[in-house]
Amino acid sequence: MKRKIALIASLLAGVAAAVLTRFYIAAKDAEVSALKEQINRRYGTIEVLIFAKDTPAGTVLQRSDLLKMEVPALGMRGQALTEENLNDVVGRKTLLTHRFKDIVFWSDIEGGKPADGGLSADVKKTMRAISINCSGAAAVSGMIRPNDHVDVIGTFDLSENPSSRAKSLVTCTLLQNVLVLATGPVTAKTQTKSGALPGGYSTVTLEVTPREAEMLAFTEQIRGRLVLTLRNRNDTHAEKELPNVNFEKIRSEIEELNQRRQQQRLSVR
Repeated sequence: MKRKIALIASLLAGVAAAVLTRFYIAAKDAEVSALKEQINRRYGTIEVLIFAKDTPAGTVLQRSDLLKMEVPALGMRGQALTEENLNDVVGRKTLLTHRFKDIVFWSDIEGGKPADGGLSADVKKTMRAISINCSGAAAVSGMIRPNDHVDVIGTFDLSENPSSRAKSLVTCTLLQNVLVLATGPVTAKTQTKSGALPGGYSTVTLEVTPREAEMLAFTEQIRGRLVLTLRNRNDTHAEKELPNVNFEKIRSEIEELNQRRQQQRLSVR
Protein backbone atom coordinates (compact mmCIF):
# COMPACT_ATOMS: atom_id res chain seq x y z
CA MET A 1 0.00 0.00 0.00
CA LYS A 2 2.77 2.39 0.98
CA ARG A 3 4.58 1.61 -2.28
CA LYS A 4 1.45 2.49 -4.30
CA ILE A 5 1.04 5.74 -2.41
CA ALA A 6 4.70 6.59 -3.02
CA LEU A 7 4.32 5.78 -6.72
CA ILE A 8 1.19 7.90 -7.04
CA ALA A 9 2.90 10.74 -5.18
CA SER A 10 5.87 10.54 -7.55
CA LEU A 11 3.58 10.64 -10.59
CA LEU A 12 1.68 13.62 -9.22
CA ALA A 13 4.95 15.39 -8.46
CA GLY A 14 6.14 14.76 -12.04
CA VAL A 15 2.89 16.03 -13.51
CA ALA A 16 3.05 19.10 -11.29
CA ALA A 17 6.65 19.77 -12.33
CA ALA A 18 5.74 19.46 -16.01
CA VAL A 19 2.77 21.80 -15.60
CA LEU A 20 4.86 24.35 -13.71
CA THR A 21 7.63 24.15 -16.33
CA ARG A 22 5.09 24.71 -19.09
CA PHE A 23 3.61 27.70 -17.25
CA TYR A 24 7.14 29.08 -16.72
CA ILE A 25 8.04 28.73 -20.41
CA ALA A 26 4.72 30.27 -21.44
CA ALA A 27 5.30 33.15 -19.05
CA LYS A 28 8.79 33.70 -20.46
CA ASP A 29 7.46 33.58 -24.04
CA ALA A 30 4.81 36.12 -23.09
CA GLU A 31 7.49 38.26 -21.45
CA VAL A 32 9.67 38.15 -24.58
CA SER A 33 6.66 38.91 -26.81
CA ALA A 34 5.70 41.83 -24.58
CA LEU A 35 9.26 43.14 -24.74
CA LYS A 36 9.27 42.88 -28.55
CA GLU A 37 5.95 44.72 -28.72
CA GLN A 38 7.31 47.40 -26.42
CA ILE A 39 10.41 47.84 -28.61
CA ASN A 40 8.25 47.90 -31.74
CA ARG A 41 5.93 50.53 -30.25
CA ARG A 42 8.84 52.66 -29.15
CA TYR A 43 11.11 52.35 -32.18
CA GLY A 44 8.80 50.98 -34.88
CA THR A 45 9.60 48.25 -37.38
CA ILE A 46 11.39 48.28 -40.68
CA GLU A 47 11.36 45.91 -43.65
CA VAL A 48 14.95 44.96 -44.45
CA LEU A 49 16.70 42.74 -46.98
CA ILE A 50 17.99 39.38 -45.83
CA PHE A 51 20.02 36.66 -47.56
CA ALA A 52 17.74 34.12 -49.24
CA LYS A 53 20.30 31.34 -48.78
CA ASP A 54 23.77 30.65 -47.42
CA THR A 55 26.00 33.08 -49.33
CA PRO A 56 29.80 32.79 -49.53
CA ALA A 57 32.13 35.78 -49.55
CA GLY A 58 32.72 37.22 -53.03
CA THR A 59 29.22 36.37 -54.30
CA VAL A 60 27.96 38.78 -56.98
CA LEU A 61 24.47 39.48 -55.69
CA GLN A 62 21.38 38.93 -57.82
CA ARG A 63 17.77 39.77 -56.95
CA SER A 64 17.07 36.09 -56.25
CA ASP A 65 19.74 36.12 -53.50
CA LEU A 66 17.71 38.53 -51.35
CA LEU A 67 14.40 38.45 -49.49
CA LYS A 68 12.45 40.93 -47.32
CA MET A 69 11.76 40.57 -43.60
CA GLU A 70 10.21 42.89 -40.99
CA VAL A 71 12.36 43.53 -37.92
CA PRO A 72 12.53 46.10 -35.07
CA ALA A 73 13.94 49.33 -36.45
CA LEU A 74 16.33 49.87 -33.53
CA GLY A 75 19.84 50.23 -34.98
CA MET A 76 18.72 49.29 -38.47
CA ARG A 77 17.89 52.57 -40.18
CA GLY A 78 20.71 53.69 -42.45
CA GLN A 79 22.68 50.50 -41.79
CA ALA A 80 20.53 47.61 -43.03
CA LEU A 81 19.51 47.48 -46.69
CA THR A 82 15.86 47.96 -47.62
CA GLU A 83 13.92 47.31 -50.81
CA GLU A 84 14.72 50.79 -52.10
CA ASN A 85 18.42 49.85 -52.02
CA LEU A 86 17.92 46.74 -54.14
CA ASN A 87 19.08 48.33 -57.40
CA ASP A 88 22.15 49.73 -55.67
CA VAL A 89 23.30 46.34 -54.41
CA VAL A 90 22.52 43.96 -57.30
CA GLY A 91 25.74 43.26 -59.19
CA ARG A 92 27.98 44.03 -56.22
CA LYS A 93 29.98 41.51 -54.21
CA THR A 94 29.68 40.35 -50.61
CA LEU A 95 32.72 40.83 -48.41
CA LEU A 96 31.91 38.08 -45.89
CA THR A 97 30.15 34.71 -45.79
CA HIS A 98 26.53 34.86 -44.56
CA ARG A 99 23.88 32.37 -43.51
CA PHE A 100 20.27 32.13 -44.62
CA LYS A 101 18.13 34.95 -43.11
CA ASP A 102 21.13 37.07 -42.07
CA ILE A 103 20.28 40.76 -42.42
CA VAL A 104 22.19 42.53 -45.21
CA PHE A 105 24.17 45.55 -43.96
CA TRP A 106 26.07 48.07 -46.08
CA SER A 107 29.26 46.95 -44.33
CA ASP A 108 28.73 43.51 -45.91
CA ILE A 109 28.85 44.89 -49.46
CA GLU A 110 31.97 45.67 -51.47
CA GLY A 111 32.26 49.46 -51.81
CA GLY A 112 29.89 50.10 -48.88
CA LYS A 113 27.01 52.51 -48.85
CA PRO A 114 26.44 54.77 -51.87
CA ALA A 115 26.77 58.43 -51.07
CA ASP A 116 26.38 61.78 -52.75
CA GLY A 117 30.17 62.01 -52.69
CA GLY A 118 30.29 60.05 -55.94
CA LEU A 119 33.07 57.57 -56.68
CA SER A 120 35.03 58.45 -53.53
CA ALA A 121 32.40 56.62 -51.47
CA ASP A 122 33.25 53.40 -53.34
CA VAL A 123 36.99 53.59 -52.70
CA LYS A 124 37.98 51.55 -49.66
CA LYS A 125 40.01 53.23 -46.93
CA THR A 126 43.80 53.24 -47.54
CA MET A 127 43.16 52.61 -51.27
CA ARG A 128 43.16 54.99 -54.24
CA ALA A 129 41.27 55.32 -57.51
CA ILE A 130 43.31 55.91 -60.66
CA SER A 131 42.20 56.02 -64.30
CA ILE A 132 44.32 54.61 -67.10
CA ASN A 133 43.93 55.03 -70.83
CA CYS A 134 42.53 51.71 -71.98
CA SER A 135 39.96 50.88 -74.64
CA GLY A 136 39.14 48.44 -77.41
CA ALA A 137 41.28 45.30 -77.48
CA ALA A 138 43.34 46.55 -74.54
CA ALA A 139 40.15 46.40 -72.43
CA VAL A 140 39.02 42.96 -73.68
CA SER A 141 37.06 44.53 -76.54
CA GLY A 142 35.25 46.87 -74.14
CA MET A 143 33.68 44.00 -72.20
CA ILE A 144 35.25 44.88 -68.86
CA ARG A 145 32.64 46.22 -66.43
CA PRO A 146 32.64 47.89 -63.00
CA ASN A 147 33.23 45.39 -60.16
CA ASP A 148 35.22 43.08 -62.46
CA HIS A 149 38.75 42.09 -61.45
CA VAL A 150 41.64 42.37 -63.89
CA ASP A 151 45.39 41.96 -64.26
CA VAL A 152 47.39 44.91 -65.62
CA ILE A 153 50.08 44.14 -68.20
CA GLY A 154 52.55 46.74 -69.45
CA THR A 155 54.65 46.78 -72.61
CA PHE A 156 57.59 49.18 -72.72
CA ASP A 157 59.82 50.39 -75.52
CA LEU A 158 63.37 50.65 -74.18
CA SER A 159 65.07 51.29 -77.51
CA GLU A 160 66.95 54.42 -78.47
CA ASN A 161 67.10 53.39 -82.11
CA PRO A 162 63.76 52.85 -83.96
CA SER A 163 65.36 50.15 -86.13
CA SER A 164 65.99 47.95 -83.08
CA ARG A 165 62.58 48.56 -81.50
CA ALA A 166 61.31 44.97 -81.83
CA LYS A 167 64.24 43.60 -79.83
CA SER A 168 63.93 46.28 -77.14
CA LEU A 169 60.26 45.83 -76.26
CA VAL A 170 59.62 44.31 -72.84
CA THR A 171 56.26 43.07 -71.49
CA CYS A 172 55.52 42.27 -67.85
CA THR A 173 52.56 41.84 -65.52
CA LEU A 174 52.42 44.89 -63.26
CA LEU A 175 49.42 44.10 -61.03
CA GLN A 176 47.14 41.11 -60.43
CA ASN A 177 43.54 40.87 -59.24
CA VAL A 178 42.71 44.58 -59.34
CA LEU A 179 39.15 45.83 -58.76
CA VAL A 180 37.58 47.89 -61.56
CA LEU A 181 35.72 50.87 -60.07
CA ALA A 182 34.52 52.43 -63.31
CA THR A 183 34.70 52.19 -67.08
CA GLY A 184 34.63 55.68 -68.51
CA PRO A 185 32.09 57.57 -66.35
CA VAL A 186 30.07 54.43 -65.56
CA THR A 187 30.36 53.01 -62.02
CA ALA A 188 28.65 49.94 -60.54
CA LYS A 189 25.98 52.20 -59.02
CA THR A 190 25.21 54.23 -62.14
CA GLN A 191 25.28 51.13 -64.33
CA THR A 192 22.76 49.36 -62.07
CA LYS A 193 20.43 52.34 -61.91
CA SER A 194 20.44 53.11 -65.62
CA GLY A 195 20.89 49.58 -66.92
CA ALA A 196 23.50 50.96 -69.29
CA LEU A 197 26.40 48.82 -70.45
CA PRO A 198 29.85 50.40 -70.09
CA GLY A 199 30.90 49.86 -73.72
CA GLY A 200 32.54 52.63 -75.74
CA TYR A 201 34.80 53.94 -73.00
CA SER A 202 38.41 55.09 -73.39
CA THR A 203 39.51 54.93 -69.73
CA VAL A 204 39.23 52.38 -66.93
CA THR A 205 39.37 53.38 -63.25
CA LEU A 206 41.09 50.92 -60.91
CA GLU A 207 41.29 50.62 -57.12
CA VAL A 208 44.96 50.39 -56.11
CA THR A 209 47.32 51.15 -53.24
CA PRO A 210 49.20 54.49 -53.23
CA ARG A 211 52.42 52.75 -54.33
CA GLU A 212 50.63 50.96 -57.15
CA ALA A 213 49.11 54.29 -58.22
CA GLU A 214 52.60 55.79 -58.52
CA MET A 215 53.76 52.87 -60.64
CA LEU A 216 50.78 53.14 -63.02
CA ALA A 217 51.18 56.91 -63.28
CA PHE A 218 54.85 56.46 -64.18
CA THR A 219 54.18 53.81 -66.84
CA GLU A 220 51.79 56.15 -68.63
CA GLN A 221 54.42 58.91 -68.75
CA ILE A 222 57.06 56.77 -70.45
CA ARG A 223 56.83 54.82 -73.68
CA GLY A 224 54.52 52.19 -72.31
CA ARG A 225 51.18 50.64 -73.24
CA LEU A 226 48.84 49.07 -70.70
CA VAL A 227 46.59 46.09 -71.42
CA LEU A 228 43.99 44.55 -69.09
CA THR A 229 43.20 40.85 -68.87
CA LEU A 230 39.84 39.84 -67.38
CA ARG A 231 39.69 37.34 -64.51
CA ASN A 232 36.94 34.91 -63.53
CA ARG A 233 34.91 36.56 -60.77
CA ASN A 234 35.79 33.74 -58.35
CA ASP A 235 39.50 33.55 -59.24
CA THR A 236 41.78 35.01 -56.53
CA HIS A 237 44.92 33.09 -57.58
CA ALA A 238 48.10 35.08 -58.10
CA GLU A 239 50.89 33.81 -60.33
CA LYS A 240 54.34 33.98 -58.74
CA GLU A 241 57.59 35.05 -60.41
CA LEU A 242 56.08 35.88 -63.78
CA PRO A 243 59.00 36.63 -66.12
CA ASN A 244 59.53 39.67 -68.28
CA VAL A 245 58.84 38.86 -71.92
CA ASN A 246 60.78 40.09 -74.93
CA PHE A 247 61.30 38.86 -78.48
CA GLU A 248 64.10 36.47 -77.55
CA LYS A 249 62.06 34.87 -74.78
CA ILE A 250 59.09 34.32 -77.08
CA ARG A 251 61.31 32.74 -79.74
CA SER A 252 63.00 30.42 -77.23
CA GLU A 253 59.88 29.32 -75.31
CA ILE A 254 56.97 29.42 -77.75
CA GLU A 255 57.28 25.73 -78.66
CA GLU A 256 57.33 24.66 -75.00
CA LEU A 257 54.32 26.88 -74.20
CA ASN A 258 52.29 25.38 -77.04
CA GLN A 259 53.15 21.84 -76.01
CA ARG A 260 52.11 22.59 -72.43
CA ARG A 261 48.81 24.03 -73.64
CA GLN A 262 48.10 20.90 -75.69
CA GLN A 263 48.86 18.69 -72.69
CA GLN A 264 46.47 20.72 -70.55
CA ARG A 265 43.71 20.35 -73.14
CA LEU A 266 44.22 16.59 -73.28
CA SER A 267 44.18 16.30 -69.47
CA VAL A 268 40.87 18.18 -69.32
CA ARG A 269 39.28 15.64 -71.66
